[in-house]
Amino acid sequence: MTSEYATADASPTGGGKTFFGQPRGLATLFFTEMWERFSYYGMRALLILFMTAATTGDNPGLGLDVGSAAALYGLYTALVYLLALPGGWIADNLWGQRKAVYVGGWIIAAGHFSMAVPTTYTFYLGLVLIVMGTGLLKPNVSTVVADLYPQGGAQRDAGFSVFYMGINLGAVFGPLICSFLGEGYNWHLGFSAAGFGMVLGLVQFKMGGKYLGDAGHLRTSDTEAELAAKARKFFGSFFGTLAALVLFGWLVAQGTISLTLDDIAALLGRSILLIVGVYFAYLLVLGGHTGEEKKRLVVILWLFVLAAIFWSGFEQAGSSLNLFAQDLTNRNILGWLMPAGFLQSVNPALIIIFAPVFASMWVWLSSRNANPSIPLKFAFGLIGLSAGFFVIAWGAANAGPDNLASPAWLVVMYFLHTVGELALSPVGLSSITKLAPVGRVGQMMGIWFVATALGNLFAGLVAGSLETLAPFDLFRTVAMIVGAAGIVALLASPAVKKLTGGVS
Repeated sequence: MTSEYATADASPTGGGKTFFGQPRGLATLFFTEMWERFSYYGMRALLILFMTAATTGDNPGLGLDVGSAAALYGLYTALVYLLALPGGWIADNLWGQRKAVYVGGWIIAAGHFSMAVPTTYTFYLGLVLIVMGTGLLKPNVSTVVADLYPQGGAQRDAGFSVFYMGINLGAVFGPLICSFLGEGYNWHLGFSAAGFGMVLGLVQFKMGGKYLGDAGHLRTSDTEAELAAKARKFFGSFFGTLAALVLFGWLVAQGTISLTLDDIAALLGRSILLIVGVYFAYLLVLGGHTGEEKKRLVVILWLFVLAAIFWSGFEQAGSSLNLFAQDLTNRNILGWLMPAGFLQSVNPALIIIFAPVFASMWVWLSSRNANPSIPLKFAFGLIGLSAGFFVIAWGAANAGPDNLASPAWLVVMYFLHTVGELALSPVGLSSITKLAPVGRVGQMMGIWFVATALGNLFAGLVAGSLETLAPFDLFRTVAMIVGAAGIVALLASPAVKKLTGGVS
């Protein structure tokens, strides 16, 4: 199916103005994603601080204990990635990516504005809406970027490099603005700012749609009647499941079902692990794959485990590390108390600075046949993350209310985490698509999202340990576990590389 925009020129070599040498449509997607990440990371910088803030005072919060707040944070960030799976299905089969991005963006904005209303019910409604909206927008805006480059190749890679700069620009400015308003004046002002950011992204997305050509429109041979039947079946199941989950949440809140947020998060984590394990067992035993394909599936499973471990540490940024910045870090700058959320901008700022350096380094190493293998880069990523946690554990060793730690400890830690991220994250999805058997690429990309979701979920559960563990003990434990995984990955990398069958 096509639309009224089908005649617009979206090719990189088309006439007219360009955006950093790329098709004009990339600017539309660049700013859409920039504002979406502004809203996501801006709100995330406030989330656990708001949930743990006292219910009294000039800027009251929810008053949750650290364990419950961290578990809820983990559930929220995990579901953001899990719902990318149905969000991708809706775009591929019912709406097309363009409509999914637009509708998802408005749902996200509605979620932020819901959180701007100072009641408990609107807060939880806002989280649900943001999860649903991000599930529609996040996986599909990248697909539209890819559609701008039907010829693929280096031009597409360059386009994605520019696009990812937009992601990190949003991630830099979101925490700065939302934290300034939320921590300094009123939490709900910060949530409002995130919503207005998303609206700005949607306005320019609509205005710039003429530059996208056919990119992101639904491509299907189904008739209108067949599409309508598919939609009824999917949305009936989806909203039925949503209603069941809302009822379950209400019963838990009323005490009818005796479960804590920690219990629910742990149950979801175990369920995800079981489903992934059964799924890979099916593929390896009954999937009908060749011996070579089975070896590569084993590699994907290994990378899944390593990625989940990595994100379970890395995503402490918005939870335990954010609480450490608030409670035990000296944020006094010439008499001005810097908001704790400002430190959430350090990692994306470092990404902007060092991503080109790493890209150039990999190209230089590749030209000398010295580019590290996929499993080796994953090992480097884990070791970098572990080193960062050892640094912050050192900084936390003597920190206390009367002996605040310097922000430099967090800055150095985030630098090491950024090094780890640049070694692992850009390689991840690319390697999955190369290793996946024919006909399983979409499913394996979904597995990558699941690994990220699982890591975020466990990050929340680990952060909840701050209720019973001193920050030094928590950070040291995370450093040791992640470091051990990194060493195992390092030692196993030669054997795992052989299983890739030459994929680099």
